[in-house]
Amino acid sequence: MTAVADRRIDVITAVHAPSALFLADAYKSLCTQELPDGWEWHWIIQEDGASDAVRPHVPDDPRVTFHQGRPGGPGVARTMALAYTSGPYVKVLDADDQLTPGALARDLTLLEGDATLGWATSRVLDLLPDGSTAGFDQDPEDGPIERGAVVEHWKAHDYRAQVHPATLFIRRDLLLALGGWMALPASEDTGLLLALNTVSRGYFTREYGLLYRKWEGQATAQASHTDAAEREARMAVVQGRVQAMSDCVWNTLG
Repeated sequence: MTAVADRRIDVITAVHAPSALFLADAYKSLCTQELPDGWEWHWIIQEDGASDAVRPHVPDDPRVTFHQGRPGGPGVARTMALAYTSGPYVKVLDADDQLTPGALARDLTLLEGDATLGWATSRVLDLLPDGSTAGFDQDPEDGPIERGAVVEHWKAHDYRAQVHPATLFIRRDLLLALGGWMALPASEDTGLLLALNTVSRGYFTREYGLLYRKWEGQATAQASHTDAAEREARMAVVQGRVQAMSDCVWNTLG
């Protein structure tokens, strides 16, 4: 690994044709990020499929790489993108979302300053179709998140976590050890969040770190996402994985 790669944040974005037009806004938000001296970001855009619709929207920037592959959903696309990472940290950025100014530097400072933290998350503002934003009034307090805290909240609140997986900033070695994102049609990012919380401490900051776009084409707006039988099956797999990770005697990640 080169000296540059040692001080690189790999930003991973899964994209499909309907969300490709939002890449320009995501790119603008990356370009506003100011990092400590010697650090840089590398944006890895992974198409979920191999169409001709996404490439025209990929910025012409040496810090940006674009890859394609067989369709398998956003979790598969993100996990495949890990093949092109080389830095110590991975930041999630969905194609239709935007980072707030300072988000990367803040997350980097947290994990560089505390070796016991495996990941960080932050507050989210919903970005509505008319350009306005809406916040959430039940975010947790600013500070460390101990092992198991997200899992317990998720179980007690109808499978809803108190922090948002779309804001994750993760140590790359930990992400690889957990196998990346879960191979589920949805909730793959929640599954990763709960696995992270099972084996390592995290951190939540009440500074807004992400504009989460709400639009009719997003995956979570589709009827299939709320199908009761499928949701129950997804949650069963996620919960079973977390329980197995907690029970296994070979769990040494924490």
